[in-house]
Amino acid sequence: MKKEISAFWALLTFAIMIITMLITVVVLEQSPHVPLIVGTTVAAIVAKIHGYKWSEIEEMMYKGIRLALPAVVIIILVGLTIGAWIGGGVVATMIFYGLKLISPAWFLVTIMLLCSIVSLAIGSSWSTMATIGVAGMGIGLSMGIPAAMIAGAVISGSYFGDKMSPLSDTTNLAAGLTGTNLFDHIKHMLYTTIPALVIALVAFGIMGRKFADISMQSEEILTTLKVMEESFVISPWLLLVPVGVIVLVARKVPAIPALIIGIVSGFLLQIFVQGGTATSAVHALQAGFEISTGNHMVDDLFNRGGLDSMMNTVSMTIVAMTFGGVLEYSGMLKALMNLVLKFAKSTGSLVASTIAACITTNATCSEQYISIVVPSRMFAGVYQQRGLHSKNLSRALEDGGTLTSVFFPWNTCGVFILGTLGVGAMEYAPYAIINFVVPIISIIYAYIGFAIVKLTPEEIEAAEQRKKEQEFNDADNMVMVD
Repeated sequence: MKKEISAFWALLTFAIMIITMLITVVVLEQSPHVPLIVGTTVAAIVAKIHGYKWSEIEEMMYKGIRLALPAVVIIILVGLTIGAWIGGGVVATMIFYGLKLISPAWFLVTIMLLCSIVSLAIGSSWSTMATIGVAGMGIGLSMGIPAAMIAGAVISGSYFGDKMSPLSDTTNLAAGLTGTNLFDHIKHMLYTTIPALVIALVAFGIMGRKFADISMQSEEILTTLKVMEESFVISPWLLLVPVGVIVLVARKVPAIPALIIGIVSGFLLQIFVQGGTATSAVHALQAGFEISTGNHMVDDLFNRGGLDSMMNTVSMTIVAMTFGGVLEYSGMLKALMNLVLKFAKSTGSLVASTIAACITTNATCSEQYISIVVPSRMFAGVYQQRGLHSKNLSRALEDGGTLTSVFFPWNTCGVFILGTLGVGAMEYAPYAIINFVVPIISIIYAYIGFAIVKLTPEEIEAAEQRKKEQEFNDADNMVMVD
């Protein structure tokens, strides 16, 4: 007989996983795969102790993995895209003109704004990081700017646009699950997101001053530009490929076919423009592009990409979601959420608890979407009972769920960023400014009562009527089943 799993067992499972994670990642400097397997094992044992059959526990794991399958497909396509675009000279062209046009002092500000605009237009942080972000990493590294700073600027911009775009899946998800009008939801997020954007711009502007003395005519940069011209055909026409992909996604073409068009374009460019063979073009898709120029900067920038480079990311995603699946479907995550609700007495503590629940879900379930879905189920009734408009909840879900997913190396977003930008969560975390400033602003607003919208008496009455109708329909359905 199944017994409800208490918060104690859920906390114990979570604590064992986190301790194992810290020892493995921080002390032993190894990947998070094994700690997540340990966490999954402990979660399975706890579920078994509480009466779940092994077949049911297996199904929980499979359900978790199924939730991540769309992300796995995108991750694979991104690996192919990077390989194809490097081989086709697209990335080289973006880096070449970037080095010529962007000042080192304003590079961090520029790349963050560029990623913000692109992500706002296409509604996808992942697609932005995989295209503009990859090129930005190459340009910034060529200028001598630390990788962690560049990644932080790319991530900040990409997630600003993703969070605020009406085309974003997380934006639509948060609005839909809470029953909030999409554009009311976006307008309400302006209160927390715009101040964070300003703070990030100022911070990156100050950081960029360190690099103002870097001469774009320095011998190393001039040598890099020369080697790139000798190794690739550089042409502004090649920029039509990334622009085309961005336009396709902006016109609501799904990400997968848009990326496939980009991959095919890069593949053909490698053969017909760069003069490569079909064998080398296929190799770039599978194992990544390979080049040996004798210039360490060029070799480091362009020896990457391909399907194989993403296999660590794919395996991490699968392992993480087995852990998240057991936590979610055994009820352990619900037990944690109920524990959080006990401390949510005021509006400030309610919003803070919502954001904390989103962060906890990102840490335990390793998936950004679950960090929106599960807390929305847990808190919707509480917000309504306290007379708070649903857009307060939808904003809190995005402030705490969408943005904080990048801070956990085992979360699908953290894993994707490592595979795409080549920088780990522990390194870029201090520079992902928008991602950690927004939740702080959101909590401050809640405690001081700023930008918190109450339900009108008419809205409360309408909500109660909908609840009564739902209860009546549920009772009617039960009678029909009987």
